[in-house]
Amino acid sequence: MRVLSLFSGCGGLDQGFVNEGYDVVWANDFDKYAVETYKANFGDHIVLGDINEIPIESLPDFDMLIGGFPCQPFSMMGEERGFEDARGTLFFRIAEIVKYKIEHNKKPKVLVLENVRSLKTHNQGKTFKTILSILEKDLGYKVFHTVLNSSDYGVPQTRNRTYIVCFANEDVDFKFPEKKELKLTLQDLLEHDVDKKYFLSDKILPTILSDGTGGYKAKSEIDLKVARPLCATMAKMHRSNEINI
Repeated sequence: MRVLSLFSGCGGLDQGFVNEGYDVVWANDFDKYAVETYKANFGDHIVLGDINEIPIESLPDFDMLIGGFPCQPFSMMGEERGFEDARGTLFFRIAEIVKYKIEHNKKPKVLVLENVRSLKTHNQGKTFKTILSILEKDLGYKVFHTVLNSSDYGVPQTRNRTYIVCFANEDVDFKFPEKKELKLTLQDLLEHDVDKKYFLSDKILPTILSDGTGGYKAKSEIDLKVARPLCATMAKMHRSNEINI
């Protein structure tokens, strides 16, 4: 199945589809360093540039569209401006691309979209309701959605994300994968014989392990079995430690 990948970054989402035998025929990101990394790992089919400025008619035909559209407008770590944020409007670009293909009798069979957990509750649920309306009523897809946590699928990291899977075939009965037991811990993945130069000095250690200042407080936790997310902006969190390595 031919896949078109948007907001590809260095190819994290693409990797899963490639592992399952899908053919990613075209990818895009506007970060030049992410594109360089993608090319080194997957090939030259990724295009550097703003998807809003790339002509839709220049995109190849595809069976499936995948993409984790920018999450900052909907994230609790940001200002949660939603569709008022220019990045938030990139969902509408996805809809434009799909609509163009539909109008040319080449409707994609499947769409797989990913975003932060709070997408479903942003603006009292109105944002997500708009997204579902566009996918279901305007574009004619059967839509399935849920929040999945990476730690429920073999990865020792807490990462809750909203997944939206859409099918052109209305008869599809799709089910998200069942949870499985976590057999790996973070300690299993980390190196054990580490050079001393990589350890924190006694001087900086109290700062790193402090509970925070400036009104931002969080209990420092280390040596966790399952990692927690790194704060989006340490400037915002000040010295409130959320790295938890």
